[in-house]
Amino acid sequence: MRLSLATILAESAKRVPDKTALIESGHRLTYRELWRQARSCAARLHERGVRPGDHVALLAPNVADFARNYYGILALGAAVVPVPTLLNAEEAAHILTHSRARAVVCERSCVAVGERAAELAGIPLLDAGDWTGHEPVPSYELRDPGDTAVVFYTSGTTGQPKGAVLTHLNLVMNATVNAFDANPLYRDDVVLGCLPLFHTFGQTVSMNSTFRVGGTLVLQPRFDADEAIELVHAERVTAFFGVPTMYMRLLDRAARHAPVTTLRSCVSGGASLPVAVLERFEAQFATTVYEGYGLSETSPTASVNQQCYGARPGTVGHPVWGVDVEIARADLEDRIELLPVGESGEIVIRGHNVFAGYLDDPEATRAAVVDGWFRTGDIGVKDAEGFVSVVDRKKDLIIRGGYNVYPREVEEVLARHPAVGQVAVIGLPDELRGEEVVAVVVAKPGADTDAAAIIAWAREHLAGHKYPRRVEFVAELPMGPSHKVLKRELRRILTTPKDDDV
Repeated sequence: MRLSLATILAESAKRVPDKTALIESGHRLTYRELWRQARSCAARLHERGVRPGDHVALLAPNVADFARNYYGILALGAAVVPVPTLLNAEEAAHILTHSRARAVVCERSCVAVGERAAELAGIPLLDAGDWTGHEPVPSYELRDPGDTAVVFYTSGTTGQPKGAVLTHLNLVMNATVNAFDANPLYRDDVVLGCLPLFHTFGQTVSMNSTFRVGGTLVLQPRFDADEAIELVHAERVTAFFGVPTMYMRLLDRAARHAPVTTLRSCVSGGASLPVAVLERFEAQFATTVYEGYGLSETSPTASVNQQCYGARPGTVGHPVWGVDVEIARADLEDRIELLPVGESGEIVIRGHNVFAGYLDDPEATRAAVVDGWFRTGDIGVKDAEGFVSVVDRKKDLIIRGGYNVYPREVEEVLARHPAVGQVAVIGLPDELRGEEVVAVVVAKPGADTDAAAIIAWAREHLAGHKYPRRVEFVAELPMGPSHKVLKRELRRILTTPKDDDV
């Protein structure tokens, strides 16, 4: 058996060649045009010595050059190493070096970081826009299904990020399941691509799934809520994929625009979406939000609320086709012991979506994949009807005076307070209790920033060991490249002594 992730674009170029595949900054590309340009990118890479099996880094925002070069690298039989655009040169250079990239393809807006990173890694820098004038390769190279297609570098909460190796089978299957099975897309769907394409959620669920079905992808180079709503109106967008912070920002800006009536469905992932936000968004945008769950190591989609099972707010739905999601004892490191329905433990996953391992890190791979199950590091529970709920990250668990406090539960409650726009709950060291519950809040515009009032309100709605004893107001929450809240950065900020404290 032979396979290529490039087939996703190639087949749609064959089936719907004149259909608009991609819209970016007012420019439109048909499937025929995009596939021809991708093959020209492949030809340019071949001229520069890239061969099947090589790794090629790609540093670009959400622009057409990302898509052209992504599928061009794959068409040549090489593997893509996406580089987050928010990294500095030294961080990017680590990815280039560790992945053994033969070259880095860099879009012009990222050239300052790209040039320095390439210099540090000792590899050539290629202009992502320099594909014209190269006669396209005739087709794509087929690979073994287990060959590397993409290497995603995880966020690296401790130490350097690890390279998660995703195969052609992993990513073709995940795009197919998302496109046709979980919450089906249709050929006439117009998808708003706000999620970073260098991230697994944006790459698989937005781009690959849209192209798999032959839909139209509208790219936004950098997420802006006002512009996103304008694009929804202008292009009559029918589907949106985003992370919770995007939903919150869209809600904040909705009143400035005409009502949105075209959104058929939305999917939220990447982090937990507060139920209060989900309910407000569905009412404001006249749509349904299906919350899902996944990781870079699972291609990413593992479970999602699905039309066939019905959506249940506060859960991440059911496992997608061909994938098992179960709950296992979190205290056992060397084996998997599944727990009965209703008991909380570590979420474990097996199926066609589980990665091939961490690049050049067999020890980390053995720790992550045990008895054929991928250990997610997330705490969850599964109910009698098969709905999976994510309680929290194991590492984010707060132990206050010997009692477990899950930040997500506290965040869900605080999100309903009328003054709270966004909130992140963390644990900070405390001499008496071990850890104390701290809420970091972005207030709604014009709202009263009374910490004592929020604490008193939380005390009425949460058990005595759960409500925050401290509330800190900030202008914005620190976000990573994939728009996730960086709780480790919040802990650092709130535990670092200020100048006037020392």
